[in-house]
Amino acid sequence: MKKLSVVLILLFIILAGLFLWWNRGLSAANPGDKTPVIFAVNKGEGVREIANRLKSEGLIKDPIVFFLYTRINGLDKQIQAGDFRINPSMSASELASNLTHGTLDIWVTVPEGLRAEEIADILKSKLPNYNDSWRQSLDQNEGYLFPDTYLIPRDADVNTVITLMRNNFQKKYDSVKNTKTTNLTDAQTIILASIIEKETKFPQDRPLVASVFVNRLNIGMALGSDPTVMYALGYQADTKTWWKKDLTVDDLNIDSLYNTRKNAGLPPGPIANPGLSAIEAALNPAKTDYLYFFADKQGHLHFATTLEGHNANIKKYE
Repeated sequence: MKKLSVVLILLFIILAGLFLWWNRGLSAANPGDKTPVIFAVNKGEGVREIANRLKSEGLIKDPIVFFLYTRINGLDKQIQAGDFRINPSMSASELASNLTHGTLDIWVTVPEGLRAEEIADILKSKLPNYNDSWRQSLDQNEGYLFPDTYLIPRDADVNTVITLMRNNFQKKYDSVKNTKTTNLTDAQTIILASIIEKETKFPQDRPLVASVFVNRLNIGMALGSDPTVMYALGYQADTKTWWKKDLTVDDLNIDSLYNTRKNAGLPPGPIANPGLSAIEAALNPAKTDYLYFFADKQGHLHFATTLEGHNANIKKYE
C-alpha cells in the first residue's frame, strides 16, 4: 500500500510538473511588452525552426511547447510564409494562430511566359488591394514583369508590384546582357525573347528557335509565329484562356501589327513576360542556317533549312 502511495505521489508530482511546464510555455514571454515586432516566416521553413527563432527573439518562452501545441492542434500545416506583426505580450497559442493568417506580405508566384493580363488574374486572386485599374498599368509593362516568386506587401498598390517585378527584371537582364551577339536593341531582344518563350517547351530548343527568327529577320522573311497571332486575338471567352488553340484561316489573317504571319519583322512589343532562359537565347542565338521548325506532340522541336525539309519533318513527326 505504501509503495502504491509513493507511486501515486510521484505520478502526481510528474503530472503537476508537466502541467506547470506546459502552461508556463504557453504563457506570454513578456505580458507587459506590447511593442510590435515584424516576424518573417520564410517559405518552406518548418515549425521547429520557427519556434527556435521565436524563442531567440524573445517572443515565446519554450520552443518545445510551441512546437507541440501547433502539432497537436493541426496548426503546423497552416502557418503561412510572410511577415507578421506580433508582440511579446501574446501567448504562444495567440502567436500560433496569428501565424496562420494576417500575414503582412503575401507570396505570389508568376510563371514564365504569361502575358500581363494573366499576371493581373493572379494578382487579383492573391492581393486584397487589387482592382481592375491595375490591368492597364501591367499591360504597359508587358515583357518586363519578370516571372518569379515574390513576397508582396498585402497593402501594395500596382506601382509597388510593378517596381518589384521590373527591378527584378533589370537585375536578371543585366546579369546576362553582355552575352549579346545580335544587332538587336534591348527592347527588340525582349520582344524576341517573349516569342521564344511562347514557342518552346524545352530550354535546349530556345537558342535554336532564336536562330530561326534571327535568320528570318536578316533576310526580311516573316517570323510566322502563331503565338503572336494568339496574342493579337486576346481573351477567348468560350475556353477561358488568353491563348487560343487551333487557329483558323481567319485567325491567321487577323489585321494586327502583332500578326507575324502577315507582317515581316518583330511585332511592336512583347507578347509575354519571358524567363531568363528565353532572354539568354534571344541575346545569343545558336549559329545555324535554320529557317523552319515544327513541334511534335511532345513539344520537341524539329528544325529545317528548307521548306522541303520542313514539310518532311511535319510528315514524319505530326
